[in-house]
Parts: sequence; C-alpha cells; structure tokens
Amino acid sequence: MTEKLFNVGQIINTHGIKGEVKVRRITDFEERFKPGQLLYWVNDKNNVKELTVKSHRVHKGFDLLTFEGHSSINDVEQYRDGYLKVPKSEQEELGDHEFYFHEIIGSEVFLMNDEKVGEVKEILTPGANDVWVVRRHKQKDVLIPYIEQVVKEVDVENKRVIIDPIEGLLD
Repeated sequence: MTEKLFNVGQIINTHGIKGEVKVRRITDFEERFKPGQLLYWVNDKNNVKELTVKSHRVHKGFDLLTFEGHSSINDVEQYRDGYLKVPKSEQEELGDHEFYFHEIIGSEVFLMNDEKVGEVKEILTPGANDVWVVRRHKQKDVLIPYIEQVVKEVDVENKRVIIDPIEGLLD
C-alpha cells in the first residue's frame, strides 16, 4: 500500500472468545465500520494487514468489530494496540467548518491576542460537539469544545487554531 493511510480506530483489546475486538474510535464516520468495509491494520513496527469488517456493534461506548476469516480470540489477539486505517482516496469531501482529525491534531492553539495556549494532542467525541485536548507547556491539558463561540479560526494548512475561550475555560 503506497497511498497514505489515516487512523479511524485503535484496537485496544479483544472481547470474548469469538474473534471480536474492542476499538477506540478515531473518526466521526459511522460507515468506517460497516460490514464489508476494507480497513488496514498497522502496528508500531509499520506492519500492514488488510482486514474486512464482518460485523459491528457498539457496547459501553466502544465499537466492537469482527473481521472476515477471524472467528476466535486466537485469530485477533495479534491485532491488539494496532491502528485501523483507511486510504486517503476513501476520505470524503467535508463541508465548511468540518475537519478530519489528522488535520487538527498537532495544530498550535492561540488566543485572539496571539498568545500561545498549546498544541492539539487528541480529539474526543463525547456527544453534541467534539472536544479538542490541548497540551500546554508545564500546565495540565485543557479541553476546548469545538463550538462557534470558542473556536474562531482554523487554518489547516498552517496547523494554527485561534480561540476565544469562555470565562473559566483555561483555569
């Protein structure tokens, strides 16, 4: 696979004995885990393996998947801690003010007065809106809700985000 791959999930554990894996989702696109979807599993050694989703269900906030040809825990244990990815060609055009996680993660975050807040290290998807986890220098991380009244500008090309925090957000 020479095309660039993008994360859609991380296999964090096996689930039961029938080949199910527990996945931490890194995408807002539900169809990434539909039966028949081809995913690429990649580990920290950059080994790549094609996996086709056989089944998908949500359980206690995690996605549980099985893959074709993998019917027992012994078949899927090797995939633990690896990432599930899709090729760039499968990325869809997004609307205004919509971004892929990889476009935001690593962006520097600044206040309206150009004071640096930190760098986006992770994106959480707890419900109504995404929450950007920003790593700050010698301070604890801050959670920035991706809402219009807080996030004022996103420059994907320059990896730069401008925010106008609501009172108490950075405390």
